[in-house]
Formats: sequence, C-alpha cells, structure tokens
Amino acid sequence: MHNFDWKQLVNPEFYILLEFGGIKIGLFVLLFIIFAETGLFAGFFLPGDSLLFLAGIYSELLTRQISMSNDLANVVLLSSLVSLAGVFGNAVGYWFGVKGGTYLYRKEDTFWFKEKYLLQSRDFFEKYGGKAIVFARFLPIFRTFAPIVAGIAGMDKKKFMFYNIVSSVLWSFSLILAGHYLSALFLEKFNIDLKSHIEYIVIVIVLITTVPVLWKLLKKRVHI
Repeated sequence: MHNFDWKQLVNPEFYILLEFGGIKIGLFVLLFIIFAETGLFAGFFLPGDSLLFLAGIYSELLTRQISMSNDLANVVLLSSLVSLAGVFGNAVGYWFGVKGGTYLYRKEDTFWFKEKYLLQSRDFFEKYGGKAIVFARFLPIFRTFAPIVAGIAGMDKKKFMFYNIVSSVLWSFSLILAGHYLSALFLEKFNIDLKSHIEYIVIVIVLITTVPVLWKLLKKRVHI
C-alpha cells in the first residue's frame, strides 16, 4: 500500500490484485464487494460488471488458493461463489426493505444512500415487476436498490428468492465466463493480452451498462 492512490478505489483491478501481509485476498474482497453492493447499500459507485469481467480474466489468480482439478472447474467454482455472495446480498437488501421501508423514504441523503436512486428503482420495479430483479442485476445503481424496493413493496418471499437466485447466477456466470474465455481467445487468436488493456475494458463495460440507464432517465426528464 506504499503507493496508494485514492483513485484506485474505483479501479476494479485494484481489488482483485489486493494483498495483505503478502497474502492475496482478492477473492475475499471480490465476494465482499458483491455482497455489499446490494446488502449494505455500499458499492453502487463501483463498476461491479467490470469487476466480474476482470475476475474472469484473473480467475486463475483468484482461485489459486482453492484450485480445483481443471480450468473449467476453477471458473465454475469462482462463478458459484460470486453467485452465492450476490444471493445473500440481495436477500439482506430485501430484508432491509421489509423492515425499514418507511424509514428509508425519510432518510437524509448521504454518500452511501440517495433517495433519488430509491425512487428510480421503485419506478423500475413497478414497470417490470418480478423480472426487475433480473434486469436490475445487470444495471448499476438499480441492482443496489431493487431488492430493497421489492421488500418495501411486499413482494412474496419465495418469488423474490426465485428471481434473486436466477439473476445472481446469470449475472455472475455470464460476466465471469465472458472475461475468462474472451481473454484466452484474444491471447490465442490475436496475441493480445487483455490484462494490458484493463482501462479500456472498464470504460467499455461502464458505457455499455450505464448509457442505457442514463438515456432512460434523460427521456423521462424530457417528457416531464
């Protein structure tokens, strides 16, 4: 941490390569961030999709301490652990919504919590219903507040858990597998190491995931 720069906090590669006392703790940090992003209202400012894509690229490094018999098994294990963290995170967010929904609408804005995000997620949930849990998993900010809104709206617990599990599995497996196999493909076919182009990858993924959201919000403002 000798050359620590606060800008690193929004760089997903920083978390994956993090070490403590000479021990690589990237896997544990990754799982905590995925949980915190929905369970603790934290991490919505982080490029979660980029983090998972990069986790796929660095899957060998992340699973070194719990290495399985082959490459595919390692990637599946990593994706499964991330899925589990996402399921628990959403479940905690749902519980917060059930227990403290009314309080959240009266809560003052802080760095970690913005009422406008809660209201936008509520509109999103009302428009798409249960499927919003799945859609929101792939959208920054919405994935943080969608389970809370589901809890506030009194969504059936079993129905919520079904969409919660499906969305977490789809999100984690699709992005981690994409990162892992695209990295191998580019290296083999084009001799391009994606690890040397992390900044561009992050920018592209952030644009892909945030531009549609910003466009929707912009259109909504124009109509108002």
